[in-house]
Order: sequence, then C-alpha cells, then structure tokens
Amino acid sequence: MNEPDPSTPAQIPEVIAERRRLLALAYRLLGTLEEAEDAVQETYLRWYRLSAEERAAVANVQGWLTRVAGRVCLDVLKSARVRREQYVGEWLPEPVPAGLLGDGRAPDPADRVTLDDTVSTALLVVLDAMTPAERVAFVLHDVFTLPFPEIAEIVGRSPAAVRQLATSARRRVADHRNVAARPAEHDAVVRAFVAAAGGGDLGGLTALLDPTVTLRSDGGGVVSAARNPVVGPRNVARFLLGVLTKRPSWALAERATADGLGFVLTETGEVRAVANLRVVGGRVTDVWLVVNPGKLTGWRARR
Repeated sequence: MNEPDPSTPAQIPEVIAERRRLLALAYRLLGTLEEAEDAVQETYLRWYRLSAEERAAVANVQGWLTRVAGRVCLDVLKSARVRREQYVGEWLPEPVPAGLLGDGRAPDPADRVTLDDTVSTALLVVLDAMTPAERVAFVLHDVFTLPFPEIAEIVGRSPAAVRQLATSARRRVADHRNVAARPAEHDAVVRAFVAAAGGGDLGGLTALLDPTVTLRSDGGGVVSAARNPVVGPRNVARFLLGVLTKRPSWALAERATADGLGFVLTETGEVRAVANLRVVGGRVTDVWLVVNPGKLTGWRARR
C-alpha cells in the first residue's frame, strides 16, 4: 500500500508500526485477509485525511487507529450478512498458517498457542454466529484489551451494555474451548486421519470420525465444492476419498494451522485446498475444507 507522508515526523514510525497489529485485529473481526487488508487501508486513509494539526493533536496514535479500525470493521460486519446470503455454498473463515497473525507485539513463545487460538477456524466460526456488536466487543476487549468505554464509543452503546455483550460472547467462546481436545491429542488424531485418507483407507478413516461429524467446504462459487454440509462418518469419508480419487495429481500433506495440525492439498507445489479439523473425545467432529482460491492467499505466500 502506498501511503502518503503523515507530515507529523514524530508520528511516522508509530503509525507504520501499527499496521501488523491492525491487520491482526481486522482479520479476527472479519474472517478473511482480503477484507482485513481493505479495512486497514481504509483506517490509514482516514488518518491521512486528517490535517497536520489534527494528527498532531492525537496523543495516543495506537488508540486512535484501533478505534477507527473497529468502526470500519463494524460497518463491514453489518453488511456481511446480506453478502453472505448471496454467497455460493458454505461460507467459511479464511484458514491461516500457525503464527501468521500475531497482534504486532512479538509475544513470548508461551503466549503463542493462546494467540493462535484467537484466529482458529473453530473460534472464528463461533464469532461469526455472534451479532456484529458482540463480536467487536469480545475481540477488542478480550484479545486487544481495549477498555469498555472506548469500545462503547465504537459500537454506540453504553459501557455497561458493552460489558454485557462481551460477557455473552465469552460464554459462547468458553463452550467451544471447553470441549476441544488438547494439542497432543488433536495432532495425533489428525496424523492418523491424514494417513488413512492418503492411503485410501475407508474403514480406517471412518473409524476416526465422530457419529455427528460434519464437513463443510467453501468454494465460493469459484471452484467445485459441496454446497451443503456433508454429515455422518461414511458420507464424510467417502466425500474426502472421492476428492482425492478425482484429483490424482493432488498431494496430501500435514501443515501447522491456527487450529493445530491440519492438512493441505497441493498440485505441483501450489496449495489448492486447506483443511482444519476439530477433535473432541479422540474423534473428528468437524472438517472445514476451503478450496476458494481467494481464501488461500496466506498459504500461497508461504509456499
């Protein structure tokens, strides 16, 4: 992005340094890197439209940029439901490689798992079911530690109302986290899953799937994908093996994702699909398969 000179020299490094943090925030709110990039660009445009005197009067540049990015994302979220109704097939958040999005503060390794969990497919699916105000309140407060009075200005509610929104969102998120498998168990199940799928082992693959397993695939109307959820162990197993049979040039490989271990399907080194899995009680309960090329940008960059 070509950015005009802010004309307040002391603020230039601070403004530029906020870009990664703003992108991380916008992705958690919107669920795709493209929309997050657009939101960050709009945030910077609003900064540069300020006069030199107005910029100089901003005492907390990070806070100003965060609040504006929150408002931009809130507007996008309010219109997202209409656009989703026109989306072809299932809409899934964009999967990202593990560690691709932090919060811009280079966290300690001990915090890495917590940060990755806030961009996992499992959590983003939960966030996507929330109201726009609820999602903004949770992400800005619980992930980016913005005070409730500042969030209240963004969503147009009282601080007390925003606190209730965050509390409600936190309960939903807690339900998701309480049932998920620990990383070691998750990764062991995924490795067995990948081995069975890669070997064409229908029985072995079916045995790893929970009776309630559901597969959702997102092609966005650009490439072929199941337009409705695939439900049940045998149906999901047959669907996955059918994909591999129809595309013999695709290779299956494990990859670290924000959900823990997942897998990618590649063709001549190019990522064609990314799958994240949710494991509960030693079995796979959810498979999220993204084949929409517009939602694989983070993987193409890391090929």
